[in-house]
Amino acid sequence: MTDGRQRALRDALGMYATGVAVVTAAGPEQRPVAMTVNSFATVSLDPPLVLWSIQRDVGPFAEFMDADHYAVHVLHAGQQGAADHFAQSLDDKFAGRQYEVGPEGLPLLDDFCARFQCGVERRIPAGDHVILLGRVLDFEQRPAEPLVFHAGAYATTRP
Repeated sequence: MTDGRQRALRDALGMYATGVAVVTAAGPEQRPVAMTVNSFATVSLDPPLVLWSIQRDVGPFAEFMDADHYAVHVLHAGQQGAADHFAQSLDDKFAGRQYEVGPEGLPLLDDFCARFQCGVERRIPAGDHVILLGRVLDFEQRPAEPLVFHAGAYATTRP
């Protein structure tokens, strides 16, 4: 696909508004890793399955491929700064950030609309990404206005 056509496809896909989430995992020696995503989706309620996808050439790719567990933190409207922070390429994204260490060494952020702790069921190669299918092991919800991504920019919406 030509660069211009690929950009047009990306713009068209951007018309689908998505939520914004931060996915975390424990890397080597339990070092926390994280990234901002908008590819989080529900798959099934019985069994409870969710998915997200990771691009093969992003910094924490290897750590997420090695992790058996991950946590998805759905962000609320007041967390654009957190979304931007965890989207950066930084050596230590958790420096100066509050978090707790949960089961399986998962770094758990303390601010979210919803949080899902998951065990990896499958890794599915898909073009320049890998889809991580996870079984929800635990979850929490805090009703709040969600942070949304649409047409290349953050937005908010009332539930």
